[in-house]
Amino acid sequence: MIDVGTELGLTVRTLETSSLGDRSYVVHDGRVALVIDPQRDIDRVLEILESDGVRLTHVFETHLHNDYVTGGLALAQATGAAYVINAEDEVFFDRAPIVDGEVVEVGDRMRVRAIATPGHTFTHLSYALSDGDEPYAVFTGGSLLFGATGRPDLLGEEHTDALVRHQHASAHRLAAELPDEAEVFPTHGFGSFCSATQSDATSSTIGDEKRANPVLRQDEETYVRELLEGLGAWPAYYVHMSPANAAGPAAPDLSPVQAADAGQLRQRIDAGEWVVDLRTRRAFAADHAPGTFNFGLDGAFSTYLGWLIDWGTPVTLLGETAEDVAAAQRELVRIGIDRPAAQATGDPTQWSLGELGSFPTATFSDLGQVRHHREVVVLDVRRADEHQASAIAGAVNIPIHELPGRVDEVPAGEVWVHCAGGYRASVAASFLAAAGRSLVAIDDSFDNAEKVGLHLVGSQARDDS
Repeated sequence: MIDVGTELGLTVRTLETSSLGDRSYVVHDGRVALVIDPQRDIDRVLEILESDGVRLTHVFETHLHNDYVTGGLALAQATGAAYVINAEDEVFFDRAPIVDGEVVEVGDRMRVRAIATPGHTFTHLSYALSDGDEPYAVFTGGSLLFGATGRPDLLGEEHTDALVRHQHASAHRLAAELPDEAEVFPTHGFGSFCSATQSDATSSTIGDEKRANPVLRQDEETYVRELLEGLGAWPAYYVHMSPANAAGPAAPDLSPVQAADAGQLRQRIDAGEWVVDLRTRRAFAADHAPGTFNFGLDGAFSTYLGWLIDWGTPVTLLGETAEDVAAAQRELVRIGIDRPAAQATGDPTQWSLGELGSFPTATFSDLGQVRHHREVVVLDVRRADEHQASAIAGAVNIPIHELPGRVDEVPAGEVWVHCAGGYRASVAASFLAAAGRSLVAIDDSFDNAEKVGLHLVGSQARDDS
């Protein structure tokens, strides 16, 4: 959690959801509070309210989110706060509608003005916060991000051109209406696929964005062209999020689910259900229950599980501890997978009836050495745009989100699978292992591929001849 205090006496508490690349905000003046874009697991917000001794009066949504299920309605119902959503959004529950330019008074000091900032969605709002008459900050959701903007293509190709042009105009509106010193607090942009590009910045102001953000430095046509050229794939589960948010999601049930023994786990695997090993990729490679898939809690667990799974497939969680399983449950409710089918704790010897599976791991240097001696299949599971920019000569590209349905397309032979850093490669390796393939998982940074003499090709490779 990141805390921001000011000489004006307002406090902004930032709740990071790093696995999804998002932030939620609790803002208060010491007495009353407002919340912006809360995640589904609202207990984190309730704990802050209690510890700070403040009363929540308003929950604001910048938009109907595409990358997570909101906790806004549940939080409002739990606290009696007003749930503020754009009047133009079609939702199936009671809310406090707000329109462009409307000002909401929160307590005696805080004033929140809605600013229409379409681009990420057609009905997107940003919220400018003042302490009395003094401008303080703007909560920009998926509009103006740190060094970037929210992507405009999540509502479908037919809307992308209109939305990207709205996004340019919206950013310029914020820059024109707010002072340079106003703090910028976006919801997306910290690894979220809702961001068109990524930035390493952890804080910013309107003035900072004027100096550094392409949307405020480029003319409309240049911005539109460059942003659209840089967009890659986005997680498939996103299509389920906005409808869930419009329906009004209830508070999640985070209580433990039923335990399963090794025989029951085998039955679930044989039935085509997903049994997911939450351990690190190195632990999984060393030994695992055959047929299980590795989505480690040490990476973007919910993003990739939600992206790859056939929606509605039962999921069973395997963790070393009950705390690991609970953490995974929390991650999954954020994307609308409410109750795992079962869980088990311990180690693979307790999760399998027979011999355990394993596969070796290696580095790009090892790959360079082995290619001198024998032919191997190099499988690149990065996104297509990553592969096109720079790839190992001769590598086969099947993006990780396509691999579950394309395992049969992986060429015959020993497979050396890689990504950019190791996490996606381990996910892919678990699917290949379940399919009975001979494989090696490369647990290394792709930055090292060229350093060890592997020939790279692509638009950003030094030598693509």
